[in-house]
Amino acid sequence: MEDIDEIRQKKLQELQKKIDSERSQEEAEERAQLQKQAILRSILTPEARSRLTNLRLSRPDYVKSIESRLITLAQSGNLRAKVTDAQLKDILRKIAHSRSRDIKIKRV
Repeated sequence: MEDIDEIRQKKLQELQKKIDSERSQEEAEERAQLQKQAILRSILTPEARSRLTNLRLSRPDYVKSIESRLITLAQSGNLRAKVTDAQLKDILRKIAHSRSRDIKIKRV
């Protein structure tokens, strides 16, 4: 009987440790997300942020990569003023143009 109680205690402790580690990981991710949003607020105009938010609905991975690039530019000191909606449109066009690939199909 005592062995079963000990096993239950150990399992309970393992589960509690797992829950605690997951919780701390989620909190760290949330803090990182808040920092990211604060940086984006400081480098984007409200219109540009709105455009990214709308684009995130259809292409979340694409927006993540753009946000990362913008944050990197800001942290390296290459952005001297807030990015406007028009500038963001240009950035998006350039990225989309560089990503476009011509696919040729040869029929035999």
